[in-house]
Order: sequence, then structure tokens, then C-alpha cells
Amino acid sequence: MRTDSSPGTLPAREHLPAAGAGTPVLDVVIPVYNEEKDLQPCVLGLHEHLKRTFPYAFRITIADNASTDSTPQVAARLEERLPEVRSFRLEQKGRGRALRTVWSASDAPILAYMDVDLSTDLNALLPLVAPLISGHSDLAIGSRLARSSRVVRGPKREFISRAYNLILRGSLQARFSDAQCGFKAIRRDVAQVLLPLVEDTGWFFDTEMLVLAERAGLRIHEVPVDWVDDPDSTVNIVKTATDDLRGVWRVGRALATGSLPLDRLARPFGDDPRDRDLKDVPGGLARQLVGFCVVGGLSTLFYLLLYSVFRQFSGSQIANALALLVSAVANTAANRRLTFGVRGRGGAVRHQAQGLVVFGIGLALTSGSLAALNAATSNPAHTTELAVLIAANLAATVLRFLLFRAWVFPDRRDDTPTPQAEVPHQRHVPGPAYRPLPPLPQRHAAPQAAYDTEYDPTPFRAGADADRAPFRDATVPLQPVRPQDTDPRDFR
Repeated sequence: MRTDSSPGTLPAREHLPAAGAGTPVLDVVIPVYNEEKDLQPCVLGLHEHLKRTFPYAFRITIADNASTDSTPQVAARLEERLPEVRSFRLEQKGRGRALRTVWSASDAPILAYMDVDLSTDLNALLPLVAPLISGHSDLAIGSRLARSSRVVRGPKREFISRAYNLILRGSLQARFSDAQCGFKAIRRDVAQVLLPLVEDTGWFFDTEMLVLAERAGLRIHEVPVDWVDDPDSTVNIVKTATDDLRGVWRVGRALATGSLPLDRLARPFGDDPRDRDLKDVPGGLARQLVGFCVVGGLSTLFYLLLYSVFRQFSGSQIANALALLVSAVANTAANRRLTFGVRGRGGAVRHQAQGLVVFGIGLALTSGSLAALNAATSNPAHTTELAVLIAANLAATVLRFLLFRAWVFPDRRDDTPTPQAEVPHQRHVPGPAYRPLPPLPQRHAAPQAAYDTEYDPTPFRAGADADRAPFRDATVPLQPVRPQDTDPRDFR
């Protein structure tokens, strides 16, 4: 059950129609920074692979992150030589900034990116984008940690990668297996709504995008990949790890406080069977029962601990009332978020007030049980008191779940959607109205002369030579997505 949510801004997923010609189906972005040696073989190898195996039109976009060597000139030469290659330069560093800028301006229905070192076997590219073309999934990632993946890398990177993913699973409840593999793809209609929510402009961009997508209910497809570590990688592992941990803290805090407007993506496509009104099938009952039991078990332990503490300096009735009051507030907050899926602060005070009424019923049951015990024996043992309280709480728990489900957090899926102006603490995320995607253009055969011409390996210089060979934006005019994209304090 989802409450306090808007109906979403994304259309139903559909298979992209395979007919016609025009806009490329796939736009592969290669973010680069000072990669004058690796850029040419990477682009030529990727281009040859796509020409040979990809059945639709494609584009390769080189996103230069303020390189200071001859990388811009190499990119410009590749753009002149290959009609499917485009180049774009950003004056600030940051892989996330480059991806968000180019993806936001691309007109291709499928957007992807890969690292320039081609550590990932390109045979995984078509399996990566196929679920997005078919309409089955919203995002796709390559995974080096899947069982069938074949990976060659040193023990230090292996340890760091697995430790980082364990941190994500423990802190952000992430279910995807590999956040940082440089091999990902996303549908453009999803990117248009999801990317404005992603704040990071560096290496944490991938993780933040995946966590928000998963929390919003989007489907993430994982592809096992063959991956060989690049021993010449220039990534600063310590700085990257520190920035990633800061990002985990920031995203975790935003999710805990409900400040992210993920409800508009919670039911984005209308094809989730959990969102259908099925006769004689209570919506989300099994999941709610599991969540309620988990929260109830933890609340009971918390309550018993509090009761034992309060009992040291007060009578049984006062200790029971105080322990119940504190645990009831925590129980209502936990059930509100975890069991019944209510996000944001809207209605929180009302929910707590109703929860206190339920608390009053539990107090009456437990206090009555203690009164009956004291009437039966003048000096009951502490263990006997705990046993009576456990039995009374079990009876109160059943009634509490029924009241929570029917009264405090009722299923509002059939109610009129909450107007945008009434959704509290949510940033407005502009998104264009949905337009049907154009038919999939078929790939045209490129002249073989593109590969017959030998590339001049003469190195280029930055500075004056760069001014004589300016690179062009061959997509559309690109604008910064958010003000912090030009933040001079970001040195990545």
C-alpha cells in the first residue's frame, strides 16, 4: 500500500517500435579526462563492435571533463572521421556531471556509458540495453560481483569493491550487486525524471542514481560481465572512497527524513501488478504482515528493556505506562515508514495521535493484566510479571495491526491524487509531458573507408593548437542541469 503519493510522471513501459530511420536508438557516452592515449583505440573498438553487432542506429558521444592534454583534439579528429561519433567538452571535472549533462540533452531513447579503458567485455553491451529496448526494465547495470561474472583484478580493488557494496546493503538497503561498474544504461524517459534528483557530480553519481531508482520502484536489470582491471587507472581510491561515504550519509539522511520526492516515481508505469485492484485480494497484506511482525518484535524487545529500566525506580504500573508510551511512539513511526510505506512528513502528527489511541488500548490490556496479577498474588516475581505482559502484548498486537491497517494507515490508492501543491517538503522536478518515442531507426551501413584511412598518431598539444581545432557540440546545445554543476569548489 502506498499513501500520500502522486500518480507519477512516467508513462507505461513499452517495447520501442522497430521501424523507420532517424534518431539513433543508443547513445553511448564515454567520459574522459586526459585520455589521449586510450581514447582512439577505445572509440574505434567500440564503433567497430557496434557496427558489427548492434542492429539499430547508434551514436558514440565523447564527454571531455576539462582535459589538459590533447584529448580534445583526438576527440575532434574521431568526430570528423566517424559519422556516428560526437564530442562535447565540459569545463569542469566530474564523471557524474558529464553523464547528466550529455544524457539530459540526448535525443536517443536508450542512454548508456562505459569507461574509456574498455575493462568490460563489449559482448555484454547488447544484453545490457536489450531489456530497456523491450520495455522490460528501466535501468541496466553490468555486475562484476555476479556469480557468473569473470573478473581479473587485484586483491585490494576486490576488497574495496565488495566492502563498498556491503556498506550500501547495510546502510541504504541496496539490493543491486555492483554500484561502481562503469557499464550502465537507462531509458531516456526515466532519465528525464530521475536525473534532476541526483545531486552528486562525481564518482558517487552511479550509486545515488541506482539507490533512488530502486527506492522509487524502478526495475534494474543486472548483466554479469567479464572484466579485466586496468592497472594504469588514475582514480584516487582514497579520495573516491571518502566522497562515496559522504554521499552514502547524505542520501541515507534524505531518505530517512523523506525529503526526496520519490512518491512521484513510486507508481510510475501503471503496469505493476501490485498496483492493480484485484477482487478478493487485499493489497499488500502479506508484505504488511511481515513488516508489522518485524517492527512489533523489535518494539517488544525495546518495551521490555524500557520496562526493566523504569521498574528499578518506580512501581509496575508507572514503569509499564512509561515503557509503553515511548515504545508506542517509536512503533508508530516505524510502521508508518516501513510497514505501510508512508513517506514525507504529511499527516505525521495525525498518525501519531491515532497511534496514541491504539497505545491507550494496549495500555488498558496490559495494565488490566497487571492488576489481575497483583490481585491474585501480593508479591509476584519479576519473571511472572514479564510473562503476563508478553501474553497481554500479543493480544494487543493483533488488535493494533487491524487498527493500523483499517484506521491509521488505510489504503488510499483509490482516492483522488494529492495535488502537487499539497505535497510537503518536496522539490519540484520539472519534466516534459510524455510523447511517444519515435520508431526505432535501422542502422545504415557506413562506408568502409572510415576504417581504411590510417589515423595520424602525431600527438597534439593543448593551448594554441587546441584553439585552432575547436571541438563542436554535435548533439544539441547543452545547459547545466543545476547551479552546482559550475561549482568551482568541485575539483573532480
